[in-house]
This record gives sequence, structure tokens and C-alpha cells, in this order.
Amino acid sequence: MTNAKTLLLAAFSLPLLTAASCSGGMGGDSAAPASTGSAGDTVPYTISEHGTYDEPWAIAFIPGTDLAFITELPGTARIVDTSGENPRLVTVSGLPDVDYGGQGGLGDVAFLPSESADRLDTRTIYLSFAEAGSGDTRGAAVGRGTLKCYVADECTIEDWQVIWRQAPKVTGRGHYSHRIAFSPDERYMFIASGERQKKDPAQDNTNNLGTIVRLNLDGTPAAGNPYPRLPAPTNQIWSYGHRNILGLQFDDAGRLWDLEHGPAGGDELNLVEAGNNYGWPLVSNGDNYNGSPIPDNDTRPDLVKPVIGWTPVIAPGDFIFYSGDAFPAWRGDALIVGLKTEALIRVAMDGTRATEAGRYDFGKRLRDIAQGPDGAVWIIEDGEGGRLLKLSPAS
Repeated sequence: MTNAKTLLLAAFSLPLLTAASCSGGMGGDSAAPASTGSAGDTVPYTISEHGTYDEPWAIAFIPGTDLAFITELPGTARIVDTSGENPRLVTVSGLPDVDYGGQGGLGDVAFLPSESADRLDTRTIYLSFAEAGSGDTRGAAVGRGTLKCYVADECTIEDWQVIWRQAPKVTGRGHYSHRIAFSPDERYMFIASGERQKKDPAQDNTNNLGTIVRLNLDGTPAAGNPYPRLPAPTNQIWSYGHRNILGLQFDDAGRLWDLEHGPAGGDELNLVEAGNNYGWPLVSNGDNYNGSPIPDNDTRPDLVKPVIGWTPVIAPGDFIFYSGDAFPAWRGDALIVGLKTEALIRVAMDGTRATEAGRYDFGKRLRDIAQGPDGAVWIIEDGEGGRLLKLSPAS
């Protein structure tokens, strides 16, 4: 009997789809030669292009498949079947309404790794987005639903429910952060909650702005959080004193790391631990945009210093800890995509120590990065017409 699993498998085994809009049009592959990073190491990859998208913001592979889910900031999404030379596009319906503008819109996408290819009929999907509030306010939110694919050219999200919100909603359209990460045992969901360009809330734990929250998979506060007896949203908080977190990842040892934007200088890679205060806006290795100084991190030994920082900034889009076989020299390293730097930045990791080991120019603002099932590295460019790029080992 035909079931949802069969339908989803069939949806991605039909002939090549014709893209309906120029924002999702497919482009031919165009290989690029290996280049040299700032540290002088030869980069053993070629680059191929796999279509352009409308302000793409996040990319994640559906576990156990070659299907890449790409969110687009205005509130749309595409699924890309990357298994062939000419990847096919599938549109997605059932998405949440988003407050689009500035840094706001549809944000991160995440799947549970345990729901691999044998569970295509019950694929849980988590999405973050900017949500409008009353008056001129808005805030980040995260919801979950079930991804269903009944026909070849469209999938839909059913049983959608918002399970977490930034509190309070405030004015402005910046610093939502709203990256999602699951603990390695999949018991907990961590969400990066930016301070919304308001600074002081990051030191006020009666709200959840400027924090990383730790939740059960249904969005309820997790047991063992630092402030379990205090009312919501304080009982959600895992760490605080954060600014604008654009990367949130676990390494292969199960440690949680965040990557965040500083002001004028002072971008940070942080080891995130329960109850820690990461200092914003009390300290930073950068200055305010108007040039006024901020005390450096080393002036406050009671606050957590970054493991590595950047001045001038790299303006990170996101990062991964690489674990594949395609680039064995990179295994265990952090690979960061840069917006202002327009570069892929490689950071060598030695336990909880980090050293920049290479910087590879792409000539375009880079928004997100993912590791494909075969170990290839996939990158999406920022902005209208942002390309999907695949980095494959050089032959």
C-alpha cells in the first residue's frame, strides 16, 4: 500500500523538474581550480555551481539523504536533490508567516539526525523565523512540524506549531540570531537568541535576549538549566551575555560552541557552558560603531573570554566542524563562512584551543555552510541570486 514514505521517495525519483522562477533557476556546473589560503596551504577542491536562490539564509541536509533544504529570507524554501549532475528543485509549502525586513525573515532549519532514511514518513522539521508582535515589535521564534512530500514538485509542512519565542518582542529588525542545535543525544534543543541590538538585555536574565536557551524538543525548559526555579523565560537560559550569534554547533567531543558578531571588531568563537556570562555589552575586544571604546575582555576575569577572536571582524555567517572523508586534512577543523570577508575561514582545533589556519577568498558574501553526506562542503552565498556552491576534492 502506498504510504507517505513511498510518496516521498517517489517524489525525488521522477525526471528533472523545470524551475518556475529565476530565483531558483538551475545553473550548469562550473569547476574552479584549487586556490591558496592566507596561510599558504593549497586548497584541494574544485567548485561547482548548483542554482541561485532568493536571499538564501540556511542550508541543512535531510539526514540519510542527498536532499538539501534551503531557507530563503523572504519566507520561502526549496529542497534540492543533489544526487545527480543537474540537481532538481522542489518547493515547500506550509511555512510560517515571517516578518521580512532588515535581518529578519525565515531563518534556520534543523532535522533530527536519528530520523534518517528509514523514517521519511515522519520527518520532523524545525524552523526559526522573525515573527511580528503588537505595534512595531517583533522577535525570533522556533516552530516544528512534519515534512511531507506527496508529489514530485512540492513538499509541505504539516502539524506546524510554534514552540519557542524570544521574550519580549522589541522594535528593530536586527540580531535575531535564532540558530538551532541539538545535543548529540538529541534530548535537548539549543537556540541562539540575539540581543536584538538592545545591548543591556543581554545582562538581564528576566528576559531571554542575548542568551542561549536549552529546551526539550517540545520547546519546554529542560531540567538541569542554571535557573530552574525561576519563572519563564529565565528557566530556559543556559548562558548569557551574548550579542549576535550566527553559529551554534557541537564538536565531536560533545562540546557546544557559538560564533558571534562583535561590534566594530571583536568577533568571537566561544566554548559555551552552563551559567556562564560571555560579557556583552560590558566587555568586548571591539569598539562601539561610533568609535567609543568598550572595556576589553581581559579587564573582567569574572566574565568568559572568547577562545579566539577577530579584529578586524570576519562577520561570520555560520560554521561547521568538519568530520568527513573528502578533505581529511580538514577533519576536526571549524570551517567558517564570512560575510564581510567573502571568504571561507579554516580554524584548526586542538581540544578547546583554536588557531586560524587558512582563509580562502570567494569574492562573494557567504551566508551558510553544510557538510554533505559524501563529505563534500556546500556553501550558499548571501543576498538576491545567492548561488549554491559545492566544494569537491580536486582530482
